[in-house]
Amino acid sequence: MNATDRTPADLLRSALAADPARPLVTFYDDATGERVELSVATFANWVAKTANLIQDGLSAEPGDRVALLLPAHWQTAVWLVACSSVGVVADVAGDPARADFVVAGPGRFEAGLACRGERYALSLAPLGRRFVPAPPEGYADYAVEVPTHGDRFAPYAPVDPEEPALIVAGAEFTSAELVDRARADAPALGLLGPDSRLLSGLPYDTWEGLSAGLYAPLATGGSVVLCRNLDQAPQETLTRRIDSERVTATAR
Repeated sequence: MNATDRTPADLLRSALAADPARPLVTFYDDATGERVELSVATFANWVAKTANLIQDGLSAEPGDRVALLLPAHWQTAVWLVACSSVGVVADVAGDPARADFVVAGPGRFEAGLACRGERYALSLAPLGRRFVPAPPEGYADYAVEVPTHGDRFAPYAPVDPEEPALIVAGAEFTSAELVDRARADAPALGLLGPDSRLLSGLPYDTWEGLSAGLYAPLATGGSVVLCRNLDQAPQETLTRRIDSERVTATAR
């Protein structure tokens, strides 16, 4: 990655320039058996569409707060980078009543209704499927709305790396702080270069989980095998996964 990268969006652009075809996020859900692999290019496409949804669909502006009531999941990773691309603050597991917008998954829809702004629901079903027959009351279906948005994104206003970008576990980070911390975390996580592949079973509700499960691999040109419900996987399953996915380090 480039030393001049100051935001997660910068890191993603550098990853695209370096090798768009390599895996970036490989997601497993051990409760459903789901496996999804996103290359850098595919992940970037999802980010662009979601950032356009945030900017045009929500009319969100830099500094607005989006409460992400979502678990560690590949779609959560997309929303995190999309928020930083627009300049809005991603408030992970934040108070919906204090947020301008809310994005929620199963089990959090009721809580998300405390937000007076627009709300998006994610089914978190395999392959990102839409709700059938309809999303929860009070929500728009992300899977229905996001495909209508463009594959390229350009912010209406430049994103300031020194402005807040992320809130998690009560701590606030600017984009620049986020990138710097992710780079600093990388050696201890075993992310030593572009071929590094980190398996993370950590939740996304702490900085440690976000760093291992997204930001540190992105900041170092590595990749992440992101595992949800890893406690439901037998040891032999985990051993096979580490081997088949060419995992070089783990965070659990």
